[in-house]
Amino acid sequence: MIAILIMLPPLLEIWGKLGLNPSTFSCTILDKDGTSPKKLLFLIAFVLPCTVIIISYSCIYCKVRTSRLNIKAHQPTSKIDKINRRREKDDSRLTRLMLTIFICFLCCFLPLMVMNVCYDDVTYPSVHVMASILAWASSVINPFIYAASNRQYRSAYSKLFRIIRTSVAVTDSKPISGSVRSKGMDSQARTVNNKPNFICT
Repeated sequence: MIAILIMLPPLLEIWGKLGLNPSTFSCTILDKDGTSPKKLLFLIAFVLPCTVIIISYSCIYCKVRTSRLNIKAHQPTSKIDKINRRREKDDSRLTRLMLTIFICFLCCFLPLMVMNVCYDDVTYPSVHVMASILAWASSVINPFIYAASNRQYRSAYSKLFRIIRTSVAVTDSKPISGSVRSKGMDSQARTVNNKPNFICT
């Protein structure tokens, strides 16, 4: 709803207007009467998510850290060293994952924000196009980040691909519609490897 509301002024041509920018091959917010909300919207669209990510991941990290310290306080002394090593490893993995996601967010959206706020005159159209492509790429990179850094995600992806591969194999092994089975071959077709062996003509 917020996204729709903030786009209403240019949509209704109250403040700026929507249209094609031939230089960057993109539909964007154009000036109307010399003004446009484009710079303000791009600034908000970068700063707000960036702030939310920083606060959210900081809260997640603090919560995980606090929970582990609480568990540590109730563990027997003999198990503390082994558990501490494992927790430190988990903490470093979590920190690495959150930093990777945040850095990828910056790499995807910072160029687009800079180009549209600081260099809106489109002196270098190809740079604008590349910045837009990076922003679109943000939609697909997170699954790869999770898969690369988390064993459970890798296991889930592996199961998914095995299911897909099995489904394709089963589909390919089905007889072609309208195939004709030769006479006298029925018994062989039912007995070879306990699988149907259809003779197609």
